[in-house]
Parts: sequence; structure tokens; C-alpha cells
Amino acid sequence: MEVHFYIYLVPILYLLFKIWKWVDERKDKECYIIDYQGYKPTDDRKVSTEMSGELIVRNKNLGLNEYQFLLKAIVSSGIGEETYAPRVMFSSSPRGYENPTLQDGILEMDEFFQDSIEKLLSRSGVSPREIDILVVNISMLAVVPSLSARIINQYKMREDIKVFSLTGMGCSASLISVDIVQNIFKTYKNKLALVVTSESLSPHWYSGNDKSMILANCLFRSGGCVMLLSNKRSLKHRAMFKLKCLVRTHHGYRDESYECCIQREDEQGRIGFHLAKNLPKAATRAFVDNLRVISPKILPIRELLRFALTLFVRKVINNNSQKGSSEKSNNVKAGINFRTGVDHFCIHTGGKAVIDGIGFSLDLTESDLEPARMTLHRFGNTSASSLWYVLAYMEAKKRLKKGDRVFMISFGAGFKCNSCLWEVVRDLDGNNGGNVWKDFIDSYPPESLANPFMEKYGWIQNEDSTTFKLPDEYKHFT
Repeated sequence: MEVHFYIYLVPILYLLFKIWKWVDERKDKECYIIDYQGYKPTDDRKVSTEMSGELIVRNKNLGLNEYQFLLKAIVSSGIGEETYAPRVMFSSSPRGYENPTLQDGILEMDEFFQDSIEKLLSRSGVSPREIDILVVNISMLAVVPSLSARIINQYKMREDIKVFSLTGMGCSASLISVDIVQNIFKTYKNKLALVVTSESLSPHWYSGNDKSMILANCLFRSGGCVMLLSNKRSLKHRAMFKLKCLVRTHHGYRDESYECCIQREDEQGRIGFHLAKNLPKAATRAFVDNLRVISPKILPIRELLRFALTLFVRKVINNNSQKGSSEKSNNVKAGINFRTGVDHFCIHTGGKAVIDGIGFSLDLTESDLEPARMTLHRFGNTSASSLWYVLAYMEAKKRLKKGDRVFMISFGAGFKCNSCLWEVVRDLDGNNGGNVWKDFIDSYPPESLANPFMEKYGWIQNEDSTTFKLPDEYKHFT
């Protein structure tokens, strides 16, 4: 009898052991954000609307139509008076801002590295030689040796560090970097990763007059972020966020999507960043496809069933309705309640229209959109790092509590839409020493986001292009 007992007991114990081992190993594959450090450039790099106007006026290749277009774009962009520009833009010499050098771009990145990487490592108590993985994404600056090699040299990191340098990924690059790290974590245990995300604007100031290319000069601002990630169990108690899932959507196979956001030369051979009119359409397509994949991963079954039933009823009604009507709306809501699985929405600050569009599609409230709107107002579109300024705003406002779920959405050239869901691991009281909002969070949100220079630049809207002359206050720029 005892023999039979042990015959059955052994396989049961073995099965339980395998289950325990599987569960235990999964814990070593988690991806945690231990800490992050946003970049706030020095005050001498602040660029107001008035300064933006001066930068536009000194471009001698622009005519009245281009002035009207750019000034209107600036005052209606949702960008405030305290964003930051590359140092080369403040140069008094035309040779400096019209013909920026490679060194200008490198020095811009060095300023970011020396500020944010040092602050993060110092605060976290991590030595540079403890870093196992380094991922750097700077889309528009590819140098030899690479920027990642520059960081390794400056901080004397280990010779066996795993290094990834990403270029050309656009505004969605930081989530691609996170995806690289989480996939490495699935194979290697007890690792520390440093993700460095920013954009080099210095070498890419467009000095031509193509409307589709000068717009980028108005929208993008300097910024950056450094994140420390790990799958070490010993650091779990210090973690801020845990990655639940991440989905990447790439529409590069579509010609119209590939070409809607692209670096190219204009007819005069000047290099710039072309933003096509079909960009919103390409973004919408990528966004919808991304939501199809990530929704079942982050929403409860009851909401998915409700949506499926609603969709079925809607199709039946549409089939029975009058077929002669051809009216269609370009603004389509998702029809699914994302708040059933998401507590906070971290939206890429690509512009006021991007924030409004996502807010409409997901039926979000002004409270949901506030972090993105305030980030656009205070820091502008900082490309791939913008998501982390939005996240820092939520933290500074003490919105993030243990168990909350944060949905990140980003868009990038290619065309790409990447999204992910983070779980808040512990209550975040906003006292993180690296929070870029900490010194002025109490002044946000302001009473109004209206641009104070709307009236100042109204003169140009009524000018006759045949008699157009610059006002005396701008004569010294010509």
C-alpha cells in the first residue's frame, strides 16, 4: 500500500515543483522602472513666443505667406512661454543658426548626458559599472563613434555591457527601447538597464521656405529622459512601475504612411523634416490597429463583451438603415470604455491636435488630458522623451497610487504607433528628487492656456503681400 502511495506522490510533487519553478522564473522576467530622471535645460535656453517670432523673422527665405503660416502655428500650438531650444538657436551669428555643425549636435547631447545621467545614477546609488544594458535612442543624430560609445567612455562602463543605439525611430523611440530591454530581461536574470532618450535639434534647423518642412521648427523643443530599469527581485521594493504589456504597430509597408513624416531635401537642396497633410490619417490608421491588439490585453472581459455586443447591434442597425446616405464622419470614437482597465492616460505631446484627437477617440475627460496638455504647454514636443514628462506631471500631482494602471501612447515616423501599460508598484507622493515639475507644479494648470502674443502677431494676418514690410522692431534681424 505504501509503495503505491509513493508511486502517486512522486509525480504529484514533481508537477508541483515544476509549477513553482515556472512561477518563480516568471518573477525574474519582470520589467521594473526603478527610477527616472527628466531633463530640464538651463534657463538661458528658454524660448518664448516672442523669441520664436524673432527666429522666424531672421530667415530671409520666407515670404508673407510663410510668416503668416508659422506665426499662426506658434500662437495656436498650445506651447507656452518657457520651453527650451538648442543653444545654437541663440547664436547672434547667421553662420551659427543657419549652418549648425555636427559638433553643435554632440555638445547638445553632452549637456543632456552630463545633467540627467549623473543625477539618476547618483540618486539611485548605482555605479556606472553596475549597468548591464545600455539603450540610447537619438533619432536624428548618428555619429561615429556612437553616442552610446560616448556615454560608455565618459562613465567608464564595463567592457561586456550590452549596447543598443537607435536612430531614425522618431517620437515613439523610447517605448521601442523599453521593448528591447524587456525582451533581454526574459533571457537574462538580475540585470540593470539604462535607457537614454532624447532628440538632437541643433543640426536640423530648416532654413528654407517649404511649409511642410518649416513647421517642425515651431513644434519641437529640447528635452530628454533617462530611465533605470531592472528585473532584480532585490530591487522590487524600490521600483516605481512594472511593465504589464507593450504593443508595437508599424505601417512602413504603406507608401503613404512611410512618406508622411520623413527627412528630405527641398527643391533648393536644404535638408528638413517633411510633415505631409495625410499625417493625421496615417496616425489614425496606426492607432486603430494598435488598439485592436492591446485592448484585449488591458481591458476586462466584461468590457470586451459589451463592446462586441454593441458593435454587433450597430452593424445590424446600419444594414437595415437607408443605404442611400453617403455621409461619413472623419472623427470616429473607439466605442470602448478604456477607463475600465486604465486609470491614467500618458499621451505623446505631438501637438494640440494629437491630444484632442486621442481624447475624442477614447472619450477622455479634461482631467485625463490635463497631464499631456500641461506638458505640451511647459516643455513642448520633446519627441521620444515627451511621455516621461507627462508621467512626471502625474507623479508630481500625486495622482499615482499603488495598483493604478498607466496607459502610454506614442507615435513616430515610419509610420509607427507604440503603446504600453504600466502598473504603479507603490504610492508615489511626488517627492522624487528627479521630478522636473517639482519646483513649479503648484502653478499648473494655469488659468488659461491662451497664447499672450495672439494679439501682438495679429498685424501679419491683414498685411498685403505686395506691400509687406517688417515692423521697425524686427529690422535688425534682416
